[in-house]
Amino acid sequence: MPDDRIDRVILAELQKNARISYKDLAALTGAAPSTCLERVRSLRARGIIRGFRAEVDLPHLGRKLEALIAIRFRTHARDLVDPFVGYLLSLPETLGLFNVTGDDDYLLHVAVADADRLHAFVLDRLGSRPEVDHLRTALVYKHFRKPVIEPLDGLKLNRQEQTSRPRRKESV
Repeated sequence: MPDDRIDRVILAELQKNARISYKDLAALTGAAPSTCLERVRSLRARGIIRGFRAEVDLPHLGRKLEALIAIRFRTHARDLVDPFVGYLLSLPETLGLFNVTGDDDYLLHVAVADADRLHAFVLDRLGSRPEVDHLRTALVYKHFRKPVIEPLDGLKLNRQEQTSRPRRKESV
């Protein structure tokens, strides 16, 4: 969990632009660039920041069609499920995989060139698998993402900020 307002600002700004300079972070937070550097290192060390990535445009990579494929297994045995998950994650069409509750077991996010390739993917790569009992495919019209994800439990302050500032002793 981020410790205070400075951590929250740093997290928000890095999610908007992971290439922002420490000088610019300092201007936005009111802290020194060296403080921002240490804060980012701390956020990474604590696992709050897990990495920095480039966001790519799927159509420019020949992936103009996205789909979500709900997958239901025949049986739920770890010796079948774990290798299947590894298989799904190894496929070049796979963007993400979610283990879900309800009627389906997994929700697979894929991106392919066109409807024909999606159809072939579903039949050849998924439908032919003995672990699979049922598949349901939904095309993605648009994919929206929040630019900044914030903690849910409100602002958690440092201990030092929670206590009032010590009063200056006046000489009499």
